[in-house]
Amino acid sequence: MIEVELKYRLDDPESLLAALVARGASPGSESTERDLYFNHPARDFASTDEALRLRWDGKQATVTYKGPLLDRVSKSREELEFDLEGEAALETARQILSRLGFREVREVEKRRRKFPLIHAGQPLLVTIDDVTGVGLFAELEASAEESEYVTVRDRLLGFAGLLALTRAERRSYLQLLMEQADAGG
Repeated sequence: MIEVELKYRLDDPESLLAALVARGASPGSESTERDLYFNHPARDFASTDEALRLRWDGKQATVTYKGPLLDRVSKSREELEFDLEGEAALETARQILSRLGFREVREVEKRRRKFPLIHAGQPLLVTIDDVTGVGLFAELEASAEESEYVTVRDRLLGFAGLLALTRAERRSYLQLLMEQADAGG
């Protein structure tokens, strides 16, 4: 499956929240996620535009691989993931990756609120993220078969316009934090 994703810097979260509720979205509870990113021992994921992540949301542990971006408009890419049972399993996965030569790159922490809804017959998820060190963002996400991802992406772009989201951001939270650290900020 392809994760079709758009991300926008968010200046007015209250207006977005009102627009989402008006379109039938029911806000989920807020959670905090800690994402630990790894680099491959033989190739640089920053160069190949891939990602390997361990996530802990306080209840669930998840291992995620993200393939290279598929276009220059969205953050659409192959995404493979599986869940682990509890925080102890997350730590075991971290140790296994480390022993295999994967290098820990950086942790990204965010407070996240999810808004599932259906737009134009398409199930999608809008997420408001407050990312420690880089600010507020809105993400629009849906899943698609590879043959359908352009259609789904275009649907998401249209929905972003309806929500008045205009400040697109294609860099990952990890990239933003790394650039900020490189700039001395």
